Amino acid sequence: MAVVAIVGRPNVGKSTFFNKVVGRRISIVDDTPGVTRDRIYAEAEWLSHTFQLIDTGGIEPKNDDELLKHMRAQAMVAIESADVIIMLTSVTDGVTAADEDVAHMLMRSHKPVVLAVNKVDNPGDMNVYEFYQLGLGDPMPVSSVHGLGLGDLLDAVVAQLPDETEEAAEEDVIQVAVIGKPNAGKSSLINKILGEQRVIVSDIPGTTRDAIDTPFEKNGVKYNFVDTAGMRKRGKIDEAIERYSVMRSLAAVDRCQVCVMMIDATAGVTEQDSKIAGYAHEQGKACVIAVNKWDLVEKETKTMANFRASVMEELAFMQYAPIVFISALTGQRMDKLFELIGYVNTQNAMRIPTGMLNDVVGEATMKVQPPSDKGKRLKVYYVTQASTRPPTFVVFVNNKELMHFSYLRYLENQIRATFGLEGTPVRFLVRERGEQKKSE
Repeated sequence: MAVVAIVGRPNVGKSTFFNKVVGRRISIVDDTPGVTRDRIYAEAEWLSHTFQLIDTGGIEPKNDDELLKHMRAQAMVAIESADVIIMLTSVTDGVTAADEDVAHMLMRSHKPVVLAVNKVDNPGDMNVYEFYQLGLGDPMPVSSVHGLGLGDLLDAVVAQLPDETEEAAEEDVIQVAVIGKPNAGKSSLINKILGEQRVIVSDIPGTTRDAIDTPFEKNGVKYNFVDTAGMRKRGKIDEAIERYSVMRSLAAVDRCQVCVMMIDATAGVTEQDSKIAGYAHEQGKACVIAVNKWDLVEKETKTMANFRASVMEELAFMQYAPIVFISALTGQRMDKLFELIGYVNTQNAMRIPTGMLNDVVGEATMKVQPPSDKGKRLKVYYVTQASTRPPTFVVFVNNKELMHFSYLRYLENQIRATFGLEGTPVRFLVRERGEQKKSE
């Protein structure tokens, strides 16, 4: 999916613009356990074009001395991730030095940029000509509050989005996101796979210098590694850089089919690991947990078993994911990692025939009776698979209220025991039989 980033200095109305385009107010933190959903990231649609919209707003420098540093950090992250960039300015302030600084970075990126002049709340107030000096083409007047001019602006944005047919042509390539916290060894893994050392960390905190896509072929199978390496939290640059580290990982997860979740063996599972892994789980991605730096861990008889149990305890929602202990430095178990990537990708795309599925579910309901409440017992009529990536099953029952979470988990375990589905989450939609006609 294409990515559109909103870039601009503080107080030009980026968050208001973001909410207006997305069409709803985005809360900062979602209630779902294991993942933080920041308002800087959401899906938007215009003229049948769907794209991910990134809002780089929310950074308020503590003093003027840090302004340039913050602006450069947030703009560079957005530039790297985006297919098209919206640079937002404010008509009430005119062109500022910070505007010029961001414009220069955007010009050097050679990426499509649409220049928007915000806060033009009165249609008669169209004095936006001074913004031509930014060198980014025609300034487009908009009002984020009233929605004026947004249609023309979004027309200009979608006109420069990449051709969707190009994405479709890459379906035979396994898209792999290497995710995890800073210093887990993501860049070392990419370098080991490629067999060459790449300079990927720039002198700007929280950014990488090169492209994040790395095509690779092994044993006739094509891969594209979406590299989220190079995210560093240096000094005291607030929590903003950590915030963009997570943002960039979320963007990589959305674009991939398989996630390689890198865990630092010397540090164990961290809170940021849980957030990123939780998002991959929610998005239904195939996952492999790669415990890196295993060569640095002192081994005893049950070291690996104990560490495996610890990972499964911290990432309890991802019990289905296989774990491989690797060393990106020495290349230990690289072949096993590739084997698992291919395997979980196949599992994520598995389709189970309805007849076989119902045989398993029918046997499961005979072994363990469905729950009942106040004399009324749940009846499972039949199950069918609605979609893949992830495998999604529709369960038709007599009464949805009687379907306890624990019994649905039991059915999931029985299906997994028969068909595998290792390395992929599965989804269940419970419907009453009368709802079938409505859904058809």
